[in-house]
Amino acid sequence: MKIYIGSDHAGVDLKALIKERFAEVCDFDDAGTFSHDSVDYPDFAHKVANDVLNNPQSLGILICGTGNGMAITANKHAGIRAALCWAPEISALAKQHNNANIIVLPARFIESEVAIETVKSFFDATFEGGRHQRRIDKINI
Repeated sequence: MKIYIGSDHAGVDLKALIKERFAEVCDFDDAGTFSHDSVDYPDFAHKVANDVLNNPQSLGILICGTGNGMAITANKHAGIRAALCWAPEISALAKQHNNANIIVLPARFIESEVAIETVKSFFDATFEGGRHQRRIDKINI
């Protein structure tokens, strides 16, 4: 599975853990950042969002301190449905009901193992279609 992943300085450690835990089942393309030096989160959100849009069978993972900045930025791209998730149930529903193609994690507000389970739940879930597709069709303006 092709996964585009990116983080700001607050998400570097969690990003590394996710890549390590899912290395055998995912082909990661890491947009950065790779250090704890302060960076601008939109640079990484735009890169991952564009990569996911250009590869519709792929998924994305974005990580920043609260997750809000990455989610807001990624969702500016028509066709991106980036869901801020902090629990496995939230990420499963984001895929099942919203056909989320990017998961956004709040590095400063989620325990590492919960983050891993949240990502796994996102990967394992399947979009349910039906009435949910009708709603998704109303998102872009």
